[in-house]
Amino acid sequence: MKIRYFYILSIIILAFGAAPAQAQVKKSAKKPITKAPVSKPAAKKLGDAAAKVKQDTTKKGGQASPATNNAPNNGSLSEEIVVTTVYKPVLADAVKIRRNPNLEETQPFKAPLTYSSLLDKRLERNSEIRQLEAMKMPIERDSIPANNFVRAGFGSLSTLFGEAYINNGKDEALQTGAFFKHFSQKGSDLAKQNESRTEAGVFGKSIGEVNTLTGRVNYERRNNYFYGYDNSVVRSSVDPAKQHFNTISAEGELARNHQDTDRVFTYALKANGYLFSNAYEARENNVVVSGYLNQTINQFYAGLGASLDVASQKDVSYSLNNSFLRLNPYLKFQGDNYKIDAGVNIAKEFGFSSRFFIFPAVKLEYQIVPEYVRLFAEAKGDVNRTSLRSLSEINPFIGQNINITNSVDKLDITIGLKGRIVAGLGFKASIFRNSVSDLPLFVSNVQPVTTPQLIPAGNNRFNVIYDSGRARISGFNGELDYKASDDLNIFGRVEFRDYKLASETEAWNLPKFKLTAGTVIHISNKFEINGALLLRGSTKDRIAANQVVTLKSFADLNGGLSYKATKKISVFVQANNILSTKYQTYLYYPNYGFNIFGGVGFTF
Repeated sequence: MKIRYFYILSIIILAFGAAPAQAQVKKSAKKPITKAPVSKPAAKKLGDAAAKVKQDTTKKGGQASPATNNAPNNGSLSEEIVVTTVYKPVLADAVKIRRNPNLEETQPFKAPLTYSSLLDKRLERNSEIRQLEAMKMPIERDSIPANNFVRAGFGSLSTLFGEAYINNGKDEALQTGAFFKHFSQKGSDLAKQNESRTEAGVFGKSIGEVNTLTGRVNYERRNNYFYGYDNSVVRSSVDPAKQHFNTISAEGELARNHQDTDRVFTYALKANGYLFSNAYEARENNVVVSGYLNQTINQFYAGLGASLDVASQKDVSYSLNNSFLRLNPYLKFQGDNYKIDAGVNIAKEFGFSSRFFIFPAVKLEYQIVPEYVRLFAEAKGDVNRTSLRSLSEINPFIGQNINITNSVDKLDITIGLKGRIVAGLGFKASIFRNSVSDLPLFVSNVQPVTTPQLIPAGNNRFNVIYDSGRARISGFNGELDYKASDDLNIFGRVEFRDYKLASETEAWNLPKFKLTAGTVIHISNKFEINGALLLRGSTKDRIAANQVVTLKSFADLNGGLSYKATKKISVFVQANNILSTKYQTYLYYPNYGFNIFGGVGFTF
């Protein structure tokens, strides 16, 4: 009972003790603030100054103000906020956008659209891949060819050299020009060891829309002496006889231009001929008229070739007509990996001899390794006219009254491979077996020594004999061409032959081995080097019926340099028989030793 009264009394005392403190706080909060009357700008400045004063503008329930910090908490949740100024937010530099506006015009220009001219073209719905047109290469300034070129020089062994080429210039429809060449030397080992060669000619070519017409006229003169004497014949002095060969030739051709279509008819007509003579009474005239007709249908070809070869040959002891008529019908098939030529060669010989022949004319090519190696085979035959002009070009020391007999290639069979091993390295290798009747051979014809005063005594003038019957010639031919770039080119050819003759014991003056090689090296745009090598095996010659002479094998190395001093002027030097090898191509006729010559060239 007493405890209950005690609790009631305590609560009354606490209530009367807290009331004066609460009333003081409220009185303090409601105390009016005295403000002086000011204008609006002054109020704004006053508000700014008040904003800088750091004070607590809130009164939180349940907490005492700073003045009455020790007063007890009455537990009220009310809160009173006093606004002293306008809130001004301030942003930090990190959140400011620093970006300037883009003042460039980005609106694309649109040309006014008009429909004055419409493109009248059919829309093709062809999804196949079309062939790309070849891009024309730009013309390099240094590669533009000049129209005319002249070069002249001299050197040891009284060497004289000169050549000139004249052309009308760059014209796709018409090409005309002329040329001249001369080369002469005089050896010092033997009396009148001289030779010279002169050529001159004019040519022309007219290209029309359908046909192409070409023509040329040439003149050639070759001079030499019969300076080959038997060394066993002692002579105080000799005066070798002089020999020369003159040839006037002409050629004309009319051909249909090539058309890259699947079905086309082509034709060509050609005529050529020459007049040949030597320093004595040998004469030879020849006219050949030839042509062909060809019809192409896709990859199939059918055609006919024909030629009329009329020739007359004469010397002191004979005058004869030696002519041929040839027909060559053929069929050709060509695919992606193969090519087949099937035909026959029909030859009719008329004149001093009248014979008729039919020979095969077949070729086959098959691609073994695509784009690299191709297999080829050939079987053919023909009649070969023995020509005085051809014999003199092979051996300029032939005598008079050469016996004329035409040889016949009964059957020539060749099989081999050709293609390229790597980029720039091409090759061709083949084995062959030929069957030839009346094979022509050169043999020495040394003039008999009758009296010491007879100048031709002991002089060697070659004659031509024939292997009566059928001779078999088998062998190997190999060619290699390496072109690493436009600045380096190396090429070579090797020949091996084995002769099985019908009547003669040896293939007189015919080598069984021959190698020819050369190179052209462009050191720079101005400097160029060239070289050539000849290796020839030994040969045998017959002086009399039972006397055989062996001519040793030899090597002949030649080389030259040229330098383009300016765009128009160039200089050159050429050295022959650099190894200074003493050898004889034909018996008693040694070749020149080491010799060198040089000169100047001019382009205009």
